[in-house]
Amino acid sequence: MKRILLFVATNIAVILILSVVLSILGPLLGLDPQGYGSLLLFATVFGFGGAFISLLLSKTIAKHSVGAQIIVSPRNQTERWLVDTIARHAKQYGVGMPEVAIYPSPEMNAFATGASKNNSLIAVSSGLLEQMDQREAEAVLAHEMTHVANGDMVTLTLIQGVLNTFVIFFARVVAGIINNALRGSNNQGGGLGGFAYFGIVMVLQIVFGILASTIVMWFSRQREYRADAGAAKLESPQTMIAALNRLQSNRESQLDSSLQAFGIASKLATSELFMSHPPIEKRIAALRNLPR
Repeated sequence: MKRILLFVATNIAVILILSVVLSILGPLLGLDPQGYGSLLLFATVFGFGGAFISLLLSKTIAKHSVGAQIIVSPRNQTERWLVDTIARHAKQYGVGMPEVAIYPSPEMNAFATGASKNNSLIAVSSGLLEQMDQREAEAVLAHEMTHVANGDMVTLTLIQGVLNTFVIFFARVVAGIINNALRGSNNQGGGLGGFAYFGIVMVLQIVFGILASTIVMWFSRQREYRADAGAAKLESPQTMIAALNRLQSNRESQLDSSLQAFGIASKLATSELFMSHPPIEKRIAALRNLPR
């Protein structure tokens, strides 16, 4: 709750400061200061609205997108061990028991999602259960439980909401500046037409969205280091290192793009700036450098 209040308060403070700055600079840029409040409200509603709707539906979307089967009552020894291990980790962190699921996939992967610490889902691929030994798999489950205990799903949603807000806002502010500049250079007092203005807004949103995604990915990489450290604390650094070494021989992740950041393994981007997970070598090095 403190984390949520901090992010919301920060966003409100930035918006208020931005409103004051633009009210001063707006006339110099040829913008209408009266429109800022409505634009900020519009950007905030749509920026946070989409992010929170995705968060609230995250468990439902995850279950259907990967074909996860929830373990209601363990049917065999593997399912009993899986539920018991996650229950042990949840108790160690003092959070509610997540739903536990297995989904069919040859890759070694697992992910955590959900709207809160006490309303979460941890899903494990059949490939991970088949290819990792029990200790390695327990480290992976500890990694995912650390995501849940840290509230990473909510924090990532809040960061995405803040960035969405400013992408929407600044795309329209810059488009307005371009429109006013063209209008001022046109002797007939013209400017951008409706379709041209809309096109520029869309292009700017794509450009700003790409820049914003680097911030989201940076945070995502930092939370992976924290989740690895949490798993090392619940199990051991050596066990988590063994699990990561095993992941180096993994198939490329087949998780849906909306779940990529929540899996223990993800697709590798051409640049680390756009990676949701640090390279495994860096994760192993960070574990080896943990204070004993």
